[in-house]
Amino acid sequence: MGSTTTFWEVGWGGVEVEVDPETGVIRLLNYVSAADAGKAINPDQCIGQDEGAVMFGIGHTLMEEMVYEDGQLLNPNLVDYRVPTFQDLPEHLHTILIENGNGPGPFGSKGLGEGGLLPVASAVANAVSRAIGVRIQTLPLTPPNVWRAIQAKRAREIA
Repeated sequence: MGSTTTFWEVGWGGVEVEVDPETGVIRLLNYVSAADAGKAINPDQCIGQDEGAVMFGIGHTLMEEMVYEDGQLLNPNLVDYRVPTFQDLPEHLHTILIENGNGPGPFGSKGLGEGGLLPVASAVANAVSRAIGVRIQTLPLTPPNVWRAIQAKRAREIA
């Protein structure tokens, strides 16, 4: 029988976006991440871990997609499979470390990193929904997918 988890890694995220309705391109203006570190023994490293997780989340949310045709992967390498670069970073990325000392590690510390990834997709999708008036429920939120959602909304409004 396994043991229960020693702690829960919790993360929160909020984002401000800009969406070009003619192209479907999403620009991340501001992203704020709050990470429960228990106790940040090395705060700069904790912030780096959290910001790295946010970047993973940005990739998952906006661009990363395995494309198959007849069972064959069409984008199996970094030439064809898009991952985030510095140009995909939000203009402003800020991490807030929450330290309540309730972790199982030294001085109440706990694991940190993965929690920053979890809220990215929902934060971005909600911000995009508010910006364009359409809820898109599939990832990634690529420009063509966003553009098609905007066009479908326009078509419904005309009809």
